[in-house]
Amino acid sequence: MTGSDRRIRVLALGGTIAMATTGARGGVVPVLDADALVAAVPGLPTLGHIEAESFARVPGAHLGLADLVRLSRRIADAIKDGVDGVVVTQGTDTIEESAMALDLLLDVDHPVVVTGAMRDPAQPGADGPANLRNAVLIAASDKARGLGVLVTMNDEIHAARFVRKAHTSRPSAFTSASAGVVGWTAEERVRIPLRPTRRVHVDLSDAREPAAVAAVTATLGDDGRLVRLLPDLGYEGVVVSGFGVGHVPARMVDDLTAVAREVPVVLASRAGAGETFSGTYGFPGSERDLLANGVIPAGALTPPQARVLLSLALSAGWPAARIAEAYDVLSG
Repeated sequence: MTGSDRRIRVLALGGTIAMATTGARGGVVPVLDADALVAAVPGLPTLGHIEAESFARVPGAHLGLADLVRLSRRIADAIKDGVDGVVVTQGTDTIEESAMALDLLLDVDHPVVVTGAMRDPAQPGADGPANLRNAVLIAASDKARGLGVLVTMNDEIHAARFVRKAHTSRPSAFTSASAGVVGWTAEERVRIPLRPTRRVHVDLSDAREPAAVAAVTATLGDDGRLVRLLPDLGYEGVVVSGFGVGHVPARMVDDLTAVAREVPVVLASRAGAGETFSGTYGFPGSERDLLANGVIPAGALTPPQARVLLSLALSAGWPAARIAEAYDVLSG
């Protein structure tokens, strides 16, 4: 079967790629549906049998984990229906989190590719059509099978577990700083020389709504007064964005330790690349100190991605040991 023979489902969620100016409030808002997005890409039908479906029409900032759970089920249904690959278009604000969620929720080998746009369709150099074309090309390729969810922007291909948005507005905003891109597209070719190995699947087929997980960023001189309130506010887990390889001010340690006795606390790095350490530094508030007090290391996952995993894992009833193992697996 060639790429042009394959059924590719395009599921549109909104975002900048689907935005246009309306007369109501000024500024661009998501108004284009999946059919309009597909129609705007020259020659797209030559890459496969394209099926356009509008799943939502919202900014990326309005998506929630419950939306991604529903979307994962829709993707699974499409694959059962016989599609060969799936493309998701959405707002770039939350691509690193939604791609991570789909990667965890989907237990399929079929290509699932997430993309969007940094420039809306009315701007000079709008990148949406090229990104969508590349996403379809990848979704129709055998090279993308078995890799979990992929993200493509700016001709690059990223694994969901490594991708992050590193600039507010440039078409090159997406990077995989810790591991590098896994591939790229050129002309009509898909190149994927790097292939992530182990994957993690979270089964939420019978689970409740995603668990509430708080995100806290350590800052200079932070005394932790917010942390101690989180369990009483109904949060079932906490992700802390620490300094460097996983450090916090000494004044936060007692509160983090107390909270870790009540709910899982995960330690990530706010640095933007690299992983949290587990055994190098020994001062109060260091990674050794925090891990000895029950905190779970996030490894190479970014804080937003670490939060997605913790929420879904708690929703599935995973114990702390299994959650810690998942972070280690996804770090490579």
